[in-house]
Amino acid sequence: MNLRGVDLNLLVIFDALYNEGSQSRAGAKLGMSQPAMSNSLGRLRSLFNDKLFIRTPSGMVPTVQAHALAESVREALGIISSAVDLAKRGRDFHYATSNRSVVMSVEDIGEAIVLPRFIAWLTTHAPCMNLSIHRNASGRQLSRKLADGSIELALHDGIGIDPALKLRRILNQDFVSLVRKGHKGIGSTISLSQYVATPHVIYGRVAKNAMAASLIDNALRKLGLSRHIAVLAPSFLSMPLIIKSTDYICTLPRRIANEYAEGFGMKVLELPLEIPALPLYLIWGEKFDRDPGHIWVRDSIAKLFE
Repeated sequence: MNLRGVDLNLLVIFDALYNEGSQSRAGAKLGMSQPAMSNSLGRLRSLFNDKLFIRTPSGMVPTVQAHALAESVREALGIISSAVDLAKRGRDFHYATSNRSVVMSVEDIGEAIVLPRFIAWLTTHAPCMNLSIHRNASGRQLSRKLADGSIELALHDGIGIDPALKLRRILNQDFVSLVRKGHKGIGSTISLSQYVATPHVIYGRVAKNAMAASLIDNALRKLGLSRHIAVLAPSFLSMPLIIKSTDYICTLPRRIANEYAEGFGMKVLELPLEIPALPLYLIWGEKFDRDPGHIWVRDSIAKLFE
């Protein structure tokens, strides 16, 4: 039978009639008038092609068919009721004991800045949860995966992302430069002429995607300048390693630069030109927008960077 044509409320009325043995008592229990109960009983009889309940001086007596249906109807209503209760209880997310797995996609800045802190925080507050981390694809591919739910949450700058997706900004990242502490020509500050003349190491993927690299080069272009790009590095992590043993320079988001400066013996330099900050967003699709566990993860990440 095609259930699309069946009013499942009739099963509730059937169950009440079967349990009460009276149309008036069943109507009172359900808050229905006598005409409405009579109409519903007629529809039930038509649906099951049986009288179902026979009027007698002692009340409504179930037919053999009604007796056969009663247990199945009660089980079906129990399953539906349990599903509704579960959905309501699901609004309370117990993160301390949850073993939920979250599939995340991160770009390099999110991987370097957000993930280490968030994972360390999770081990204390939600030790049974686990993350499945994917590298960000292109904006179009990532948008599709977020929309269909195969990726639950992304850390991304928002460039090329479908505007129908949900975004929450968690960071504005300004930029600084790094050089090794023993750099021959650069002290504690750097001039614009020094910045342009010094060979640069840039992250190749960033350059390819026209993100931070274009912000810097566009700012220089407005001044009629260009920089000397010597190396396209394969990752953020390799950039300070190259800087450490050369007199090259690299430009990174401040949070990453501060982390690397301490670990690799670098000098952090304020940029000699103004470039806009690069935002970092949490991005997700409609599928998980109201999910309690997902909301908790989003709020937790955001609060870590308030």
